[in-house]
Amino acid sequence: MSRVRFLADHDLNEQIVTGVTRREPLIEFQRVREIRLSTAKDHEILEYASRQGFVVVSHDVNTMPAAAFQRIERGQAMAGLLMVKQADPVGLIIDNLFLIWQASELDEWKDQVLFLPIR
Repeated sequence: MSRVRFLADHDLNEQIVTGVTRREPLIEFQRVREIRLSTAKDHEILEYASRQGFVVVSHDVNTMPAAAFQRIERGQAMAGLLMVKQADPVGLIIDNLFLIWQASELDEWKDQVLFLPIR
């Protein structure tokens, strides 16, 4: 069993990444720009995340879920996708991501697409 690791899509609010890692420094939260994928297409980001064991966190509600569902339909593994609307309160999203990290394992998110916040 392994802990959830997060990968921030290029459009994710930086305050979310900073807030999560300040709350718990043990949480691994990489940014696509840190791994030189900032110009990558959605399917490339999902492929990288799947190979490296990251759950993707994104604001891109228009195209990222469709790319994720295409992967699943093709039988390609996906480590998970967490969608966040731009208008959602940052503090609530930080709390949700901390809870996910604290209460679940990476394998529980395989092929899952979830819109935060958890209600």
